[in-house]
Amino acid sequence: MAEKTITGTSWNVYDANTMSAREIYGRVMRELAKTNDKIVGVTADLEKSTNIGIFGKDFPDRMFNVGIAEQNLFGVAAGLAKVGLIPFASTFAVFAALRGAEQVRTDICYQNLPVKIIGTHGGISFGQAGSTHHCTEDIAIMKSFPNMTVIVPADGFETGKAVEACLDIPGPVYIRVGRGFEPPFHKDHNFDFEIGKGQLVKDGTDVTIITCGIGVLQSVNAAKELQEVDGISVRVINIHTIKPIDKEIILKAVKETRRIVTVEEHSIIGGLGDSVAAVIAESGKGCAFTKLGLNDEFAVVGYPEDLYAHYKLDSSGIADSIRAIMGKEFEADEDWSDEV
Repeated sequence: MAEKTITGTSWNVYDANTMSAREIYGRVMRELAKTNDKIVGVTADLEKSTNIGIFGKDFPDRMFNVGIAEQNLFGVAAGLAKVGLIPFASTFAVFAALRGAEQVRTDICYQNLPVKIIGTHGGISFGQAGSTHHCTEDIAIMKSFPNMTVIVPADGFETGKAVEACLDIPGPVYIRVGRGFEPPFHKDHNFDFEIGKGQLVKDGTDVTIITCGIGVLQSVNAAKELQEVDGISVRVINIHTIKPIDKEIILKAVKETRRIVTVEEHSIIGGLGDSVAAVIAESGKGCAFTKLGLNDEFAVVGYPEDLYAHYKLDSSGIADSIRAIMGKEFEADEDWSDEV
């Protein structure tokens, strides 16, 4: 069975399908730390749940547990960054974006410090834990902070790439991952990843899905169904970096398909969809446009798979939404001058 490697971290194909993104993150962080002694870990008593404990086991002197005190987590991380270290601060996404928001904004972003925040259990992936532990606001909050880079990987392989790449960003980075064993989109680590650059994962001419996180695999599956059943050619773009966003790949899709659907495990207010809409609005170009996500509501409680189906974030729900948008009108001519 072939071995897959990111920065010296090895696992086989079976492991990749049974490890969560957060476990791969812990392993990649551990490998990076072997050659970079500035990397330290900070947690708020969640080293096991977020898997940063994988790093701490090998580097106990570089691992700091502040207890159940998320505000302190980010204050301590900022202090460590001020003395020249590169802290990875790991906690649940809901605690990073909400409970620790002031410290992230003022202690970290205001000083443009190289703190790398890993928010696990993002979106509605915590399922039956309930609304207090769902996090469907974090993208909106984190992207609003000056100096913050926001990344939502599609799977564990992409999480590993993001963890490695974020070391080249001099300021703060927020990487949002899910809870558990979401199936991987990528077959292995052999793909290009660049912060700020979207990935065309499937070409198409009739409509474009722009998505991130768990939406990537579901969108590709929806695109296959639509091609086979309806004859609809669907382009799928993975926008793993929400900020800074890849304007070029978005506007190319607008010009060539004229129908855009965004899919995100987040509120449709302030998330990926709004970022894409802003790019389109600023360009002066028109298109049929739909956002899929949570529509100004708290998520109901249930297993993640059931929630994805309920909010039409699974492949069937996405396909049904695409069928609806295919009936929307847009200006057919290619003269954009009257739309500016």
